[in-house]
Amino acid sequence: MAMKVKEVADLVGISVRTLHYYDEIGLLTPEETTEAGYRLYSDRNLEMLQQILFFKELGFPLKKIKEIISDPSFDRKKALELHRKRLVEKRRQLDQMIATIDKTIQHMEGEIEMSKKEMFEGFDFSQNPYEQEARERWGDDAVDKANAKIGKMSKEDQKKLADDMNAIYQHLASLRHGAPDSDEAQAAIKEWYNLLNQIGHYSLDAFKGLGQLYVDDERFTKNIDRFGEGLAQFMCEAMAIFADKNKPS
Repeated sequence: MAMKVKEVADLVGISVRTLHYYDEIGLLTPEETTEAGYRLYSDRNLEMLQQILFFKELGFPLKKIKEIISDPSFDRKKALELHRKRLVEKRRQLDQMIATIDKTIQHMEGEIEMSKKEMFEGFDFSQNPYEQEARERWGDDAVDKANAKIGKMSKEDQKKLADDMNAIYQHLASLRHGAPDSDEAQAAIKEWYNLLNQIGHYSLDAFKGLGQLYVDDERFTKNIDRFGEGLAQFMCEAMAIFADKNKPS
């Protein structure tokens, strides 16, 4: 039985305006529109809406979702299997982070001793939570190549990459109260530059722009500052100095 837009909005828990917008951009077009202008959604529309929301939950921008579901080769079952796999991985990481929080509380209360390594278990920087911003700033091709390279890595290599990233963050956090142009800070930032270029291609300008993003976007700032308050600002300054110093004269 066809459903009106308000009924779909109430069923799903999203706004009528959101459904109207999906229709306007051609992402989800109702099966039928009555002469009076009422949008009517079929069961097939609801199945597609579910798929769209799964992709959104995993951080895909609407433009990319439209490209994927509009492709003639799109396989809904395979997509659902992929969603499930990624959500299970996300749940595993969240469980690990919850365990880290519990340990940290116990450590603060003097119940257990916690190593520095244990403080950061659960954080995974091998997956970029802000992929949409990266795509908008540097293009789909650069991000897709980086993702493809990571995807070809073994689980062990992916873990090593995440561990290397965390180690650099921790090292930079220990330097953040010093000068960003110091030899030690610049050596650590060079390690960060080299690591990023192992999985993608960052020009010096792109590297400097990424550093600016660390302070312009509060989500990046919050994520990075978990390693130490002020780290995002320190990295931004150090990355700008590194980029400017290493540009050909």
